[in-house]
Amino acid sequence: MSGRPGRLYGVGLGPGDPELVTLKAARLIREADVIAYHAGRHGSSIARSIVADLVPDDVLEEQLVYPVTTGTAQHPGGYAGAMADFYEESAARLAVHLEAGRDVVLLAEGDPLFYGSYMYMHDRLAGRFEAEVVPGVTSVAAASAAVASPLVRQTDVLTILPGTLPEAELARRLADTQGAVVIKLGRTFPAVRRALEAAGRLGDASYVERASTGRQVVLPVKEVDPERVPYFSIIVVAGDTAPDAARYETRQPREAAAGIAGPAALLVVGLGPAGDDWVTPEVAAALAEVDHVVGYAPYVHRVPQRPGLQRHASGNTVEVDRARFALDLARSGQRVAVVSGGDPGVFGMASAVFEAAQDERYADVPIRVLPGMTAVQAVAARAGAPLGGDFAVLSLSDRLKPWEVIERRLVAAAEADLVLAVYNPASRARTTQVAEMRATLLRYRPTSTVVVVGRDVGRAGESLEVTTLGDLDPASIDMRCLLIVGSSGTTVSAGGRVWTRRWVG
Repeated sequence: MSGRPGRLYGVGLGPGDPELVTLKAARLIREADVIAYHAGRHGSSIARSIVADLVPDDVLEEQLVYPVTTGTAQHPGGYAGAMADFYEESAARLAVHLEAGRDVVLLAEGDPLFYGSYMYMHDRLAGRFEAEVVPGVTSVAAASAAVASPLVRQTDVLTILPGTLPEAELARRLADTQGAVVIKLGRTFPAVRRALEAAGRLGDASYVERASTGRQVVLPVKEVDPERVPYFSIIVVAGDTAPDAARYETRQPREAAAGIAGPAALLVVGLGPAGDDWVTPEVAAALAEVDHVVGYAPYVHRVPQRPGLQRHASGNTVEVDRARFALDLARSGQRVAVVSGGDPGVFGMASAVFEAAQDERYADVPIRVLPGMTAVQAVAARAGAPLGGDFAVLSLSDRLKPWEVIERRLVAAAEADLVLAVYNPASRARTTQVAEMRATLLRYRPTSTVVVVGRDVGRAGESLEVTTLGDLDPASIDMRCLLIVGSSGTTVSAGGRVWTRRWVG
């Protein structure tokens, strides 16, 4: 000891095999003034047992015994209150040694900052004393090695989930990821197994008990006895995709549908602009029958999870790759729905599917388009009847066409005196086009031209503003908005409803 305060070390010990303890962790344990470790109420500590041969005989030891090990406690603050008090008391015990100049090594199974108790000591002590974290091999890495199957590769996503999440949330997240690891099992195992089945991932899931130790067990999850699952067990859901399948962002199917002689029809469906109320009965019935749903993540998430359904979500700029993926599934006999917001034929996935289907490989895949309510219909209905006369629909996005083309079409609509519905008016990367559109239209339309701004129509927090082309504030418009610019026949009634007359004089 010296005149300086002691130093706190959070030392990761790996998942259980003493040979997976790092050289640095072993050195610090041998040199420590104080060895601290958490323990159950029975007094035993897995962390302490992993390094039993490394702990010096004359070292000071601090056993930090958890007051509770489940989610209930006889404490005014419940389980959370009991644990908060415990961590405060434990930190105070370690602070006594640190203030006396003793270096404290706090042992942690796996990695100290991965769902470990060390982090709560770090929160309370690192601001007062010098602290260093020594990483360790995680239980996730050990379980993956035990299964001997790659979890993910290239652009696949790995999700780590605590089994204590609500069952429906577990199912949703399992369906939306490629690889997954579920920890904190024990009493949660039955609900986790049901979530895996609901997400269509049960067949991919492996169970690993006490990874890396002499008592390691590896089984398919569907063969595990739920009455014999300890807390220190993990479920590994492999989402590994073959290298040549990496062109698409989501998990590739492992098997084609058994016993199907030819391709299945590929459904391209519209979910409407928002909410279940605007999903047609035809679309709802179709989604209840398919095995796979493919689409942009926010739309995929609108489809209720059910047993056997696999959801394949991706980003917003891979439409043709997404379409090819769905066509490949349908070609193998799988029942697939590609989902779009609104109507799939209006700035939606239908066009991308037909584009991809030009490949002769898909010549025998039938494609059915199931319509949905469009966003412009929803905004128009909220406003009144602004589409009562002739109208045009235009996207301001220049991702697939140059601005010069957009501007010519704006001019054509303005010269023809058409009501104009404007999709995709702005985004984080496109901040000037609404102002440019406004300036272009004002060359042909008066400043008093009626403009409807619908934001998040059908969703929580929806808003509808009726303004004019002269008063339209481009800075207030974002990707969640849809604009309707009126014609000379568009007016606002005394009650504030917007409508366009049916006749042109």
